[in-house]
Amino acid sequence: MKKTLTVLAIIVVAAISLHADIYIKTKTHTDAMSVMGQNTPARDDVSESWIGDKVFATVTPEQTMIIDLTKNVAFMINPKSKTYVETPLPLDFSKILPPQAAAMAGMLKMTATVTPTTETKKIGTWNCTGYDVNLTIMGMAMKMRSWVSADVPFDFADFNAKFMGNMLKGQMRLDDASAMEFAKMKGYQIASDMTGDIMGAKMHTATEVMEITKKSPPAGAYSVPAGFTKTATLNMEDLQKR
Repeated sequence: MKKTLTVLAIIVVAAISLHADIYIKTKTHTDAMSVMGQNTPARDDVSESWIGDKVFATVTPEQTMIIDLTKNVAFMINPKSKTYVETPLPLDFSKILPPQAAAMAGMLKMTATVTPTTETKKIGTWNCTGYDVNLTIMGMAMKMRSWVSADVPFDFADFNAKFMGNMLKGQMRLDDASAMEFAKMKGYQIASDMTGDIMGAKMHTATEVMEITKKSPPAGAYSVPAGFTKTATLNMEDLQKR
């Protein structure tokens, strides 16, 4: 009887493992800043990401982004307005801009260059290598130091090939050439520190991965919630929140 229970336990664990995906939890801190008389307080957020075989989801307080390679679509889901945008892959951000922002499509795109460094350090349990990233949007320059690790429990090269380009275009509005720059990073980004000058105001944002584990995703992790309304484009509030 004891042997039978042991065998059953092994079968259950194996079955769970077969359906397990990669879960990543990341914290983000943004310093307080003041731009043209408008004060923005400091804030701390936690985002969650799920990596499946042909699906990926990243959830922030303002928006969820889902990339579904089986359906060849991306979803931008806005929980506060209970709306979502569905767009084909490869992602072309200009096609989902609201009409009032369409004329500014070129200005809204961010460009990036990535330069590897020889600097290394340990962050949490991960051995990381530093990369310098120079970003420009609307003529404003920002600098980021990214710490990247290959010591992660998933195939980061496969993840980058499947999802990273579309994710960067959706979250950072990068053009194709700039998204390709991030392919220079040999690993997964564990931490980053970004600084910039926006209309005379100093901006600083830092991120750090808190957890990477393998487990079963919750129901609905890769789908649009019931009751949400489909829209043709994002609205200006959606853009301002991202």
